Amino acid sequence: MTTSTTEPVGALLRRWRERRRRSQLDVSLAAQLSTRHLSCIETGRANPSRDMIGRLCDELEVPLRERNALYLAGGFAPVHTERDLADLGAARAAVDAVLTGLEPHPALAVNVRWELVAANRAAELFLGGGSAEQPFNVLKATLHPDGLAGRIRNLAQWRAHVLRRVRRQLERTAADGLSELLAELEGYPAPAGNAAGPPVDSVGGPADDLVVPLRLASEYGELALLYTTTVFGSPRDVTLDEIAIESFFPADPRTAELMRAATA
Repeated sequence: MTTSTTEPVGALLRRWRERRRRSQLDVSLAAQLSTRHLSCIETGRANPSRDMIGRLCDELEVPLRERNALYLAGGFAPVHTERDLADLGAARAAVDAVLTGLEPHPALAVNVRWELVAANRAAELFLGGGSAEQPFNVLKATLHPDGLAGRIRNLAQWRAHVLRRVRRQLERTAADGLSELLAELEGYPAPAGNAAGPPVDSVGGPADDLVVPLRLASEYGELALLYTTTVFGSPRDVTLDEIAIESFFPADPRTAELMRAATA
């Protein structure tokens, strides 16, 4: 669903400029219009053209869903489509190819609210066969006391990292549902110990000096995992703009061996 709003387009543009912490002078120079013109747009004394809305959205890196809201507020039809993943043709094939190609490493595709879109077979190491709750939210399943939280050896460290990431994502995208997700995650019981670092019983290693690893207990032994995030470049569809592929890789030789055994 395209985000709708009753606010004037100028007020929305001003909010995105302030969210990006940029001055009117900076944005006007980059978007090739006068500061006075931009000021008039933001205060409602001038109506931006469709092209001007697009230029300002490009400069302010406004997500496609919110761009559609800006076009509607300016009196124009939305520009960006929103299809189901199954209807995205080559893009859906690309998602499947990435997920399959990453095996035996777990990988899953999520939307902007961290709802599961697709996953490879190795991701069962994390999801444990799925959840009755639909849509399946990966972060809820990870941090909920009845979910994976009991298996995460460095839960305090990982929880602090996840919450910071969601806060940054909310600041960057202002996506519907993220503030509610963040509030729910923050409401889960916090583990004892220092939330800013690993608990005293965590197993250290070289990975800790590079990134924050996920240390996950499994039936095969403890896994130390690093993750990467992959997104589509230059998306034109709202669904593609909101999809990210989260991939997990072994942080040490022992984890690599355990993962090969688990997916054999």
